[in-house]
Amino acid sequence: MRNKLTQTLTVCATTCALTFVIGCQSGKPGATQTSAQPAPAPAVAATPAAPATPPVAPAPAATKSIIRIKAGVSAPFKDSSGNVWLAEQGFEGGDVIERDASTAIANTKDAGLYLSEHYGMNSFSCSVPNGKYIAKLHFCETFEGITEAGQRVFSFNVQGHEFKDFDVFVKAGGANRAYIETVPVEVANGKFTITFTTNIENPQINAIEIVPES
Repeated sequence: MRNKLTQTLTVCATTCALTFVIGCQSGKPGATQTSAQPAPAPAVAATPAAPATPPVAPAPAATKSIIRIKAGVSAPFKDSSGNVWLAEQGFEGGDVIERDASTAIANTKDAGLYLSEHYGMNSFSCSVPNGKYIAKLHFCETFEGITEAGQRVFSFNVQGHEFKDFDVFVKAGGANRAYIETVPVEVANGKFTITFTTNIENPQINAIEIVPES
């Protein structure tokens, strides 16, 4: 009986030893494990550099263009050459009047340009790019109360150019005759200005052109 028990214990011990050895070799529980190495971090794609900001181009200079304004009207006027004159604007003070369309005007192909006017004003101004211009001031004496020289006399200043004791009747050679005063000027502050001063009767004007020098 004792021999059988001893044999049984021996077999069990051998089996357990083999099981332990096989378990160690196969990585089963109880086996000695080698520490796992951490997986390498995934490569991070390089962020592309932002494109260089192009330099800001300077703003283009304001374009000079001819300005034509017909005094005394609320709608544009087209002359015989196809030029469009803007409606009345830019005047300070005074009033406007229109003459009968049948009134004959000498010294011009565009009688309609001289059949309306602004009178009694203190000034005229408009914004323009700096530079040199030719100002053309259009006058015509159409008031029936003016019948000779000296009955309407006034002064005006165009961008520093002074015109004293100006008489439209004298300059034009009589009533209902167109006359253009041409003045070369230079604008340095972005504004073209005419100031008017009353002497005898009211100052008056029919139209204004501001032409850039080429």
